[in-house]
Amino acid sequence: MVKVLRKYFLSGILIIVPLIITYLVLRFLFLTVDGLLSPVLSKFIGYKIPGIGLLATLILIFLVGLFASSVVISKLVSFGESLFFRIPIIRTIYGPAKQLVESLTISDKRAFKQVVLIQFPRQGLFTLGFVTKRVHIKKEQFLAVFVPSTPTPFSGWTLLFKEEEVIPLDLSVEEGIKFFVSGGIVSPDKFNLKEKIDI
Repeated sequence: MVKVLRKYFLSGILIIVPLIITYLVLRFLFLTVDGLLSPVLSKFIGYKIPGIGLLATLILIFLVGLFASSVVISKLVSFGESLFFRIPIIRTIYGPAKQLVESLTISDKRAFKQVVLIQFPRQGLFTLGFVTKRVHIKKEQFLAVFVPSTPTPFSGWTLLFKEEEVIPLDLSVEEGIKFFVSGGIVSPDKFNLKEKIDI
């Protein structure tokens, strides 16, 4: 009887918990984005409409992208960004944020180049990582490898390895990210090796 109850309980957890997590994340995103413009629009209209802040934010993003495509506006945007990069506190936040967004949205600027296998945090323990670039220190060449944490793949550790210490894998970046987000559950049963690092 206990085994049967445990089976049903675990089955319920597997269905309910992912739904709750998905709901909480979507609710947080909705309330955050909706809260940006909703108070202003509510005062202007006279009453509150749920979701109007989200809709207005999406329209604003589209319009900014539309206007930014013009030559004059793009020059103003570039000038504004150059000012941001000169202000000490703002540039430490704006710069990395811009690079992160570009790496996730623009294929030519993807930060994660290739999935590799490395020994970390010590010899004998292996984990996946993403090669981000080549780094030269004096006459030696290293690979910068980003090792994400689970389940948020955008925080973690950036380590420098000699190329011979890194094992390239025939695995896409998307598959590598799924590996970390799922805690290794969503991953191929077999990792195939590649001949070399392609950067």
